[in-house]
Amino acid sequence: MKTASRRNSILVLSCIVLVVGLLPGCGKDQKGGAQRPPAEVTAITVTPKDTPVVFEWVGQTESSHLVEIRSRVEGFLDKRVYEEGSLVKEGQVLFRIDPRNFQAALQQARGELAQQQARWTTAKANLARIKPLADQNAVSKKDLDDATGNEQQAAASVLSAQGNVRIAELNLSYTVITSPVTGLSSQAKKQDGTYISATDSLLTYVAKMSPMWVTFSMSENQYLGSMDELKKGTLRFPHHGEFIVELVLADGSVYPHRGRLIFADPSFSKETGTFLIKATMDNPKGILKPGQFVRVRLIGASRPNAVVVPRRAVFEGAKGQFVWCVDKEGTAEVRNVTMGEWIGDDIFITSGLAANDRVIVDGVMMLAQGLPVKIVDKKAPAVAGGQSAAPTGEAAKSAPPGSKQTQPSPPAGSTTQPSSAAKSAPPAKK
Repeated sequence: MKTASRRNSILVLSCIVLVVGLLPGCGKDQKGGAQRPPAEVTAITVTPKDTPVVFEWVGQTESSHLVEIRSRVEGFLDKRVYEEGSLVKEGQVLFRIDPRNFQAALQQARGELAQQQARWTTAKANLARIKPLADQNAVSKKDLDDATGNEQQAAASVLSAQGNVRIAELNLSYTVITSPVTGLSSQAKKQDGTYISATDSLLTYVAKMSPMWVTFSMSENQYLGSMDELKKGTLRFPHHGEFIVELVLADGSVYPHRGRLIFADPSFSKETGTFLIKATMDNPKGILKPGQFVRVRLIGASRPNAVVVPRRAVFEGAKGQFVWCVDKEGTAEVRNVTMGEWIGDDIFITSGLAANDRVIVDGVMMLAQGLPVKIVDKKAPAVAGGQSAAPTGEAAKSAPPGSKQTQPSPPAGSTTQPSSAAKSAPPAKK
């Protein structure tokens, strides 16, 4: 029993000695962390400059001239002439209405005109005979007045009959229905043999394909935000608001033709709180079709003296967005920033950085606050999964603006500012 107790005492004593011997070594590791070789990073120097900015919305295409093809007369649809869905030319025949009733009405109107012309001829001859007699007082003045009135009445009847003939000719011409524009035809709403009435006269549609209109909406918040930035001088519009319009199609390709703004609704919608903006785009090859959803880019605005950094240099923390900087002593420093909109692979920084600040772009895996760093020209290799060091030394993910990823917060004592990732948008051209 005593032997076992003695062995246990010896074992405990050995452990205490071992722990005491290791404690100084641990302290050296902790305190010697600052004595490690400087971490190699790549950095950029902040240089404010005028930077173009592109605003983007979701829009929808529509025909600049969508025509309803309707019958102007009632009758039976004799034949559909065009091919549904084909490109039709201006003046091309689309439908034919049975013309026989209208041909008969025209013939009847012409007969009535001939009768009235004969009456007018007789009345003019009668007036011509009475006038010399009236000058010689051979007939009464009443006879002269009657002859004059008959001639004028016959002339008016001829004019009325001529109008009836014109109406009959127009009705007959309306039996041949043509396209008023060159465009893409829709399917026929009525089949051959259908009776076309005045209340149900729609036959098809023809959509003009070039130019094509693109409509999109701007919210009141975007409008007011852009006005505020213009007043502060942080945003600049092109001369006379002449933005260039670029479209991105559903497959990500950029539409080869550019357009311009042509219309802005003068008032906000009561239902949506937005106002409508319209652009026109040339569409010579018919790539754009009515009803397509596209991304609309407005090009031409710029931000004077803007601070721009690569997206991968901005991280998301628990208290907001931040970047790693190199301070004057050559050590790593966490800098809280406020973000603006994206521009390609870069992002605008609206606050938190100033000219000549050095922002670390690559090599942040093992960084910590106050750790010495060495700036090298070559870029550090990308870390799988996009992970890099958090301010506390733990891994943090480089997050795009507006992401909801949870990140470790910067060290105690550092301050953060709320991020503002909302994109500002310019008002429409007036």
